[in-house]
Amino acid sequence: MKKSINIKNAPDPVGPYSQAIIHNNIMYASGQIAIDPKSGLLINDDVEKELRQILMNIDALLEAAQISRKNILKCAIFLKNMDDFNVVNKIYADYFDAPFPARETVEVARLPKDVNIEISFIAAIN
Repeated sequence: MKKSINIKNAPDPVGPYSQAIIHNNIMYASGQIAIDPKSGLLINDDVEKELRQILMNIDALLEAAQISRKNILKCAIFLKNMDDFNVVNKIYADYFDAPFPARETVEVARLPKDVNIEISFIAAIN
């Protein structure tokens, strides 16, 4: 049976989906964009600021599942501009400890709300 995770300290979905689903002790998180859940404001003027907000949103989802970053198995990063790859890698490396989650990073033509970055993840539940 699957369980939906929808919490107030992460942004509300911008469409008909759950923030995350837990099934068979695995958390599947929808793509996170840089919406500040307190103000509802979108951050999309600087990829570094966007990424930091996204990581805070990811932390909120992990906290709701009572797990930590160490439980993240895989991330998918979608970038509007691959020129931001090095900035993203630097912040990402500071956010996670080794061994790092598996990951792909792809450049896309457009993202929801015209953001510069979106991240989804899969995590194990203890």
